[in-house]
Amino acid sequence: MSSRRSVGRVVLGAVLALGLVVLVAGPAAAHVSIDPSSAPKGSRSAFSFQVPNEKDNASTVGLEVTFPADHPIPNVSVLVKAGWSFTVEKTPLPKPIKTEFGEVTETISKITWTGGQIPPGGYDLLTVRASQLPKNVNQLEFQASQTYSDDEVVQWIEPTVKGGDEPEHPAPVLKLRK
Repeated sequence: MSSRRSVGRVVLGAVLALGLVVLVAGPAAAHVSIDPSSAPKGSRSAFSFQVPNEKDNASTVGLEVTFPADHPIPNVSVLVKAGWSFTVEKTPLPKPIKTEFGEVTETISKITWTGGQIPPGGYDLLTVRASQLPKNVNQLEFQASQTYSDDEVVQWIEPTVKGGDEPEHPAPVLKLRK
């Protein structure tokens, strides 16, 4: 009889420990991120901003992504997504960038998606295609603002320090590989 109780306690302890891990790890993993997380340097690549809804009582209704100004991407196009509309802001480049299609004098600085809804517990992918990713850097860090239907805005803008803990609201990062 005592061996059954011991087994029961071990099983109960394991279930509680697993539940605690899921409870703690779940929110930490739910942030705006980039999928796939890496792309070849200098390439033409499509990637998506993966947007989870972390709230139980409001839908995600907007996403604003600011592109890195220190390493501009010469050409970006946005995949049309049913239910969502988007606006694109451009900024002049201090120095034109030469591409296979000619010289580029302005770049995308910000894309804002609105009109769609991501319900509680859901996520969506908002996709772009970037032409000629930078060759002289190992990653691109974007800044994202996620807007909820209750008017709360969550800023995903904190840099991740190499070797440090992940911040509470990390900025989405696209790693660039050779």
